[in-house]
Amino acid sequence: MPLDPTPRTPSIRSPEAARALLTITGADRPGVTARLFAALADTADGGPPVEVLDIEQVVVHGHLVLGVVVAALEGSGPAAEKELLARLGRLAPDVAAAVGVDVAVESASGGEPEPVAAGRSHHVILLGRPLPPDAVAGAAQGIAAVGGNIDAIRRLSDYPVTSFELTVSGAGATALRTELAAVAAATGADIAVEQVGLARRSKRLIVLDVDSTLVRGEVIDELAARAGRAAEVARITAAAMNGELDFAESLRARVAALAGLPIEVLDEVREALVLTPGARTLIRTLQRLGFRCGIVSGGFTQITDPLAETLGLDFAAANTLEVADGKLTGGLVGDIVDRAGKARALARFAAEYGIPLEQTVAVGDGANDLDMLNTAGLGIAFNAKPVVREQADAALNQPYLDAVLQVLGFTREEVLDAIPSSSSA
Repeated sequence: MPLDPTPRTPSIRSPEAARALLTITGADRPGVTARLFAALADTADGGPPVEVLDIEQVVVHGHLVLGVVVAALEGSGPAAEKELLARLGRLAPDVAAAVGVDVAVESASGGEPEPVAAGRSHHVILLGRPLPPDAVAGAAQGIAAVGGNIDAIRRLSDYPVTSFELTVSGAGATALRTELAAVAAATGADIAVEQVGLARRSKRLIVLDVDSTLVRGEVIDELAARAGRAAEVARITAAAMNGELDFAESLRARVAALAGLPIEVLDEVREALVLTPGARTLIRTLQRLGFRCGIVSGGFTQITDPLAETLGLDFAAANTLEVADGKLTGGLVGDIVDRAGKARALARFAAEYGIPLEQTVAVGDGANDLDMLNTAGLGIAFNAKPVVREQADAALNQPYLDAVLQVLGFTREEVLDAIPSSSSA
């Protein structure tokens, strides 16, 4: 039947208009939604015309749950509700028989839904491998405890981690993070909180720390082992990463321990580097999505520059070891990339690409990453020290770097679409 091109004057629905909820359940298949709304549009039976107020649909392992709220455009009160429910009761069996689903009809009268307070909607992302039921239960209880309501849940991924995104209204970010941090600690799951809005999916640049973030282990510890100073340097590194020692001071002390090492050792260490699982997937996916990707490290350019070239990164910043007569002198050349230097590097690269800081992401694990994490629009602590987890916007304790994609709101399907030959390497 052709659509009527004649303009029609819209009816004005009364605030007290009769409302009804249709709940459709069954195997998901093409045509269910089309058949339902075609029936609602057809008023040949003389029933009251309706308008659509709300639609929610989820598909869980091929099982459809579709909820539709409609309101009568004419009339109000018990008589109008009775007429509306009668009309929907007549069409429900026909729709059910036509597409093989169950259609339930019930009253939805009782006024307009409460509006969501501006600026108080958040995404709560649950991640784990496995993700235990008590993590979901604890998160739900924690959200309720701070006055929040779960409006929607969707699955983001089932590999390499299981992750879900809960859309929560009615609770503040600080209260949510505080409450859910306790749940995460008790259950071993990762829980991140982000404000709902366009800013979340507008990120365009990501900066990664290198040691214990992009790659496993600490490069300087590997160099120290070859110099026979491993234990001494490891103690200094741990103190610096935990925020117990000034990074610049600790860096000079550790580099001094490397004096006399032949430069060939740098090649050996670089060739032995092992990327964190998911690192290539993260970088390739974000590059396909238009991100600028790079590294900012407290390590050394002799290691990071070749690494950046191999991974096809857009930028890199690090310290430079001084070399004389084919050996390390135990000193550094140029400005030190310390805690403040990492934040400056992030700001510099963002400015070079014309990207506002609120559209940047930083990922790191140590105390010297804190300024960078706080400068970025989203700072993510990755398998980080406690002082870093407490101050970052989000914390991941999974061994897979591509779990960052779920914190950014990307589903596993979107990752696979971006990289057809996706790898977890």
